[in-house]
Order: sequence, then C-alpha cells, then structure tokens
Amino acid sequence: MALIKTVNNKTPKIGEDCYLAENCTIVGDVTIGSQCSVWFNAVIRGDVHYIKIGNKVNIQDGAIIHATYKKFPTNIGNNVSIAHNAIVHGCNLHDNVLIGMGAIVMDGAVVHENSVIAAGAVVAPGTIVESGTVYAGVPAKKIKDADINLVRNEINRISESYIMYSKWYKQE
Repeated sequence: MALIKTVNNKTPKIGEDCYLAENCTIVGDVTIGSQCSVWFNAVIRGDVHYIKIGNKVNIQDGAIIHATYKKFPTNIGNNVSIAHNAIVHGCNLHDNVLIGMGAIVMDGAVVHENSVIAAGAVVAPGTIVESGTVYAGVPAKKIKDADINLVRNEINRISESYIMYSKWYKQE
C-alpha cells in the first residue's frame, strides 16, 4: 500500500479511479484528481506548500513533485505526463503537457498547454514555456514550435496508456 501521510494536519486527497504504487509516497497538502497514477518510488511531498494535480495525470517511476516553503506551490493541470525520474518543483504545468525523463522544472516556471519538455532538460526558475512548443537543453530553450495535433495526440496516447497500465495493476 502507498505511503500516504498527514503532515501539519494536512492529509492528501486522492480522486476516484487512481492507481498508487505500493512504494510511492504522498504527504501533506496534496490534492490528486481522478484517473491519475503515481508509480514506483515516486514522491509527492506537500509538506512546505500545497500541490494540486488535475485529472488523467501520470507521475512515473522515481519522479519527485515538491514545492517551495511559503513561496511556490505546485499546480499540475489535466492530462499531464511526468516521466521517469523527472523533478517538478514549485511550478505550474498547464493541461496537455509532457515532462520528459529526467527533466527538471524549477520554481516559478510556467509550462503552457500542449508543450513538451524534452528528456534531461532543465527549465530554469521563472521560465515561461509558450503554448505549443518544445523546450530542450540545459538550461532549457525553445527548440521548435510543436505540431499541435501531433503533440496533443502523443500526450493523449501516453495518458490513455497509463490509465490502461493502471488497470493491469488494480486487477492483481
């Protein structure tokens, strides 16, 4: 069973039809929408500020979601994929966003809808990622405009795949 822990009198709220891996950790002021999944060794730590996660969000193996004390909460929209070992810290991710494997999104950054943060990218504090773009590198910079339909379809495919994978684990 996932470690779900109350901190400072704040208990995580988990939406309907979610899958939480047995060794994920969710603590404090965290709200998770419906049809979400939090995978093995992922940590969502709402101890120093709130974390709000929309619907159909998958937080993959080893990802860390945190915030900054009294300064930057973390808000994650709907239909967002946060890939393996990514770090999302004190920032805002709008709807239909893909955060690639090992990417880092830092305090005060805003990633607008239909955008991709490439694997290994580091989105510096305060960066504004325009809607429909792909950012890559260290520090992350816009490398191209995305084909909106292609990005939306790929993000939807990943989101739907993780809902399917979740069902495999719920059956056991």
